[in-house]
Amino acid sequence: MARLPRFVLVGHPQHIIIRGNNREPVFTAEEDYRFFLDKLADAAKKHQCDIHAYVLMTNHIHLLATPHKTDGISKMMQMLGRYYVQYFNYTYKRSGTLWEGRYKASLIDSDAYALLCYRYIELNPVRADMVSHPSEYPWSSYRANALGQYDALVTPQTMYYALGQDETARQTQYRSLFTGQIDEICLSQMREAANKAWVLGSEHFKQKIADQLNRRSGKLAKGGDRKSDEFRQNNI
Repeated sequence: MARLPRFVLVGHPQHIIIRGNNREPVFTAEEDYRFFLDKLADAAKKHQCDIHAYVLMTNHIHLLATPHKTDGISKMMQMLGRYYVQYFNYTYKRSGTLWEGRYKASLIDSDAYALLCYRYIELNPVRADMVSHPSEYPWSSYRANALGQYDALVTPQTMYYALGQDETARQTQYRSLFTGQIDEICLSQMREAANKAWVLGSEHFKQKIADQLNRRSGKLAKGGDRKSDEFRQNNI
């Protein structure tokens, strides 16, 4: 059966996941992380995508990105993947595939879930017991979003700007979002949406996307908007 195209709306963020083949490491040395980020910046600029949040784990990568043209993210990921595989294979005297199939992508209801997705991405090293706080992990966007550390790759998303009237206020409010972990129900929903390429959002948003594209945007709802909105509010 033919694969359905990913959900794409220009101007709407997507949560993107790339995994190493057989869950094997795709980063071995510090230079690997730096090369990947440099090429991500090049690809995002060329294909008109904004990167709002990212984390480079040992064997997978999470991005929150907004395309400004329909094929922006797909072209960005093709360019990034091609350059990084060439670099990695040459550096480590290997050949063959590096990635576990196609990248995963979930369209995000920005008003309802953008900040939750920021948290989900930047808390990955904490959930993996690599660090005790996201500020301790060097290969993520947390220091840029929460502490104001310069990162040319990061462009704030609309809901980030809504956190405060100036940079200091936004960073303070952003840090307050990280005082606790994301609950398991919410984690499960985000993982399922990403792995199955579904829309992550309120039932109203998902229905709007389904009607617009004439296809199912996620699993059948049980509880409607109220249930989705309640657990989202408890995690922001």
